[in-house]
Amino acid sequence: AQRMAARHLMARFTSAFKTGGAGTTALPMASLYSVANCRPRIKEIGVFNTAATTFDVAVRRATTAGGTHTAREEIGVNDPLQTALATAFDVDTGTAPTLTAGNIRAATLGAAIGSGVIWTFSGDGLVIPDGTANGIVVVAIAGTPNICCVHFEWDE
Repeated sequence: AQRMAARHLMARFTSAFKTGGAGTTALPMASLYSVANCRPRIKEIGVFNTAATTFDVAVRRATTAGGTHTAREEIGVNDPLQTALATAFDVDTGTAPTLTAGNIRAATLGAAIGSGVIWTFSGDGLVIPDGTANGIVVVAIAGTPNICCVHFEWDE
């Protein structure tokens, strides 16, 4: 007889939106922040250009939440009644968050509408430490950034 191993299923969430601005090299165009007692595990981040000019983007860690940004909708994927604890945010304005040195991932978005990248994170995923100041951001690193369509998918 074969035994089925019991496994704990984490709730999966997504947030997908067109950014309200392009961001800069210091101000993220999109971000996902943790809260106390929650360690979101990002499985996927997608970024797609909405203009016909090329620029470079990167995924980085933030250790402060920075300035003003608008919360976006978080949707339960495997349980639509489950509420997400992590919060997705649109483009930052005002005070820039503190970003750690180095890029987790980087890519060039081509000079075509719809040109983009999807980064996946296997295993435990890209873990955001618990605490409201901890986040993962999408930021321009070279060229003139554009408004983009962005999505995050994560487990809690």
